Amino acid sequence: MRNYTGEHIDVSYEVERCIHVAECVTRLSAVFDRNRRPWVLPDAAAADRVAETVVACPSGALHYVRKDGGPGESAEAHNTIRLIRNGPLHVRGDFTIVNGTGALVVDDTRAALCRCGGSANKPFCDNAHQTNGFVAPDTVAEPQSIIAPLPGSKLCIKTTTNGPLHITGSFVILNGQGEAVYQGTDEWFCRCGGSANKPFCDGTHEKIGFIAD
Repeated sequence: MRNYTGEHIDVSYEVERCIHVAECVTRLSAVFDRNRRPWVLPDAAAADRVAETVVACPSGALHYVRKDGGPGESAEAHNTIRLIRNGPLHVRGDFTIVNGTGALVVDDTRAALCRCGGSANKPFCDNAHQTNGFVAPDTVAEPQSIIAPLPGSKLCIKTTTNGPLHITGSFVILNGQGEAVYQGTDEWFCRCGGSANKPFCDGTHEKIGFIAD
């Protein structure tokens, strides 16, 4: 974890979780500039703008702490899982990730989770999908008509040993355009890359010898 200290706001950066979506440098290059060292200058813009930019980071690599009495980071009202075409799951909300033994991996509000099976940093995405030929749609096979999302509740994302992600708690699945296409409270999501029913598991991990904690 790298920490960048400012007068009104501090920014932390977890290198291993960054997948270079570049929301930060696109939105606020005065603060976030990959060609500069240090690449983060928290005082180069108003704390409110820095905070807004940090929470736009889908991977959760960036976080902030306000020192000026401004609001801290908070979870969105509803948990969402956005399907990125040929890419990861972008999760937003109030969630924990636990491993197969039940040990806490992270308690967070944003994460990009691997579903191609190739990440060296599972359960997080490391952009392996860009080089291993992973193909996946950015929607579900049978979209639902969603009138209103279910009441929010904390998500538990469990990385089952050599198997899928077991996600419990209320959530809405968004397609690549950000439209709600499915909602649920207990589903198994493919992370081996082989399911014919993506984003859901169909048991393919057992046939291909998928290995992951």
